[in-house]
Amino acid sequence: MELPSNWDEVAHTNHFLQTPYLKVLENSAPTNMECFYIGIFDSTALIGVALAQYLDLNKLESFGERDKCFKTMIRNFVFKNFASHVLFLGNNMITGQNGYAFSKEIDFASISEILLQSADAIKGYFKNKGIKIHIVSFKDFYEHCSVELKKNHFASVYEFNTQPNMIFSIPHTWKSKEDYIGAFSKKYRDQYKRARKKFDGVVVKELMLDEVIQNEKRIYDLYYYVAKNAPFNTFFLDQQHFSVFKKQCGHRFKLFGYFIHEELVGFHSVLLNGDVLETYFLGYNDKVQKEKMLYLNMLYNMTEFGIEHGFHKIIFGRTALEIKSSIGAEPVKMSGFIMHSNTLINKYISKIFPKLEPELHWQQRHPFK
Repeated sequence: MELPSNWDEVAHTNHFLQTPYLKVLENSAPTNMECFYIGIFDSTALIGVALAQYLDLNKLESFGERDKCFKTMIRNFVFKNFASHVLFLGNNMITGQNGYAFSKEIDFASISEILLQSADAIKGYFKNKGIKIHIVSFKDFYEHCSVELKKNHFASVYEFNTQPNMIFSIPHTWKSKEDYIGAFSKKYRDQYKRARKKFDGVVVKELMLDEVIQNEKRIYDLYYYVAKNAPFNTFFLDQQHFSVFKKQCGHRFKLFGYFIHEELVGFHSVLLNGDVLETYFLGYNDKVQKEKMLYLNMLYNMTEFGIEHGFHKIIFGRTALEIKSSIGAEPVKMSGFIMHSNTLINKYISKIFPKLEPELHWQQRHPFK
């Protein structure tokens, strides 16, 4: 991977466009993923960087095993036959606006043009290899950005909103977990106490690189159990992903193991991205998770880590919305844009796409006084 020498300078606002993280993708991306690193130049000067990911869904053994119903079977058939070659402009492995960065102010007319040009260039690359890209998706834009993109070259591209991104904005007055617990209403303080009581006997420990390597197979098995029981997947991580991540990114990537009698029964991981804490993949033994309320306790632990280390917000992503809202995260609308290479499908994509999305029913919780 040969990138311009000032790449990280241009990408300084986002650690997940910088070379240590790109090396993680290069060395341990999912087996059905190919990554592209895009340099944007003004004459000969590098002024922007972007990330794209190609996914071959034919290489996926499962799209997710939780919802075994007729609608899921239809959806899987459609994905296999009409949507198996997918190009993402952005990062499909983390939630949030992590697709591009510029070293100077760029207007949205230029950004929308650059994104479409990048997609066309990569589609051309695959066409030369005899592969037809079915779908191009421009991933994860906060509302103000999607509004601006729609005013420009994205005017005719279908905009979609899937599950919201659950984000915890940490009040600047909070410095400790006591501030957090003290802000709960009685009902949610009781929930916190109940979860912590159940958690008794579990030892949490941050794992250093040698410990991640030592526990790699167990970590992967715990991750894989959770991943394959998700409602929908487009990839599974490489088996060495966590150790490669730790090796490349050091303290910016933290993995915490959950032990009972020295046996690893769960883990969670986080990414440190400036003043933003991004929650990453986790895994657990299902029996222990039920007994010890492991998942809820992981959410509390991530929140307390974010508060005590001075982060401004925590990105919790777009799964398990209700339980995340119960610990204080709030839904933030994010948009994507999508187009299909088949003109007929693309014409009706606004009718087709919503039917393929799993239905979302959840109740937002409001845990604070």
